[in-house]
Amino acid sequence: MRDPILIEIPSQLETERLLLRAPNRTGDGSIVNQAIRDSFNELKAWLPFAQKLPAVEETEINLRKAHINFLKRESFRFLIFDKTTNDFIGTASLQRIDWSIPKCEIGYWINTKFSDSGYMTEAVKALTNFGLHQMEFKRIEIRCESTNLKSRAIPEKLGYELEGILRNDDLSADGSRLTDTCFYSIIS
Repeated sequence: MRDPILIEIPSQLETERLLLRAPNRTGDGSIVNQAIRDSFNELKAWLPFAQKLPAVEETEINLRKAHINFLKRESFRFLIFDKTTNDFIGTASLQRIDWSIPKCEIGYWINTKFSDSGYMTEAVKALTNFGLHQMEFKRIEIRCESTNLKSRAIPEKLGYELEGILRNDDLSADGSRLTDTCFYSIIS
């Protein structure tokens, strides 16, 4: 197996409406932090990281670590922007990479004010195509809580197969109850 550090990964991808770029600019933390604040109530229901509002500095640190992981080829987080307005839409990542297969998982969240516009489906489609065709991943997974219907709609629209629902598989974002996890995948 070729050392992943030698694989050329573009720091930005484009779709018809979107620009996806690595979190490699000083100040990205304030943009992302504002989106977390704008979307806090929705994110809190599903994401463990959104149980309390982070300080801008915490978000900046998180993004710099994500950039380091990008360079180390451990995960690839992309910040999503509208190409026309430059509005920050959300993030989508190729994560939990296993280079021995190779395979990965896609994770994502969206700024609530851009929900229901098809932006995240467009971004995840771009990452799926990138992962399967350029990275030559043999398998890409999307996992989400069974009751998160908006999140589930994305892999379903993109032709991912629901492989199963693991009952009592995880804790809710706030850690208060057991939840079921949907496992979707697409293979090359």
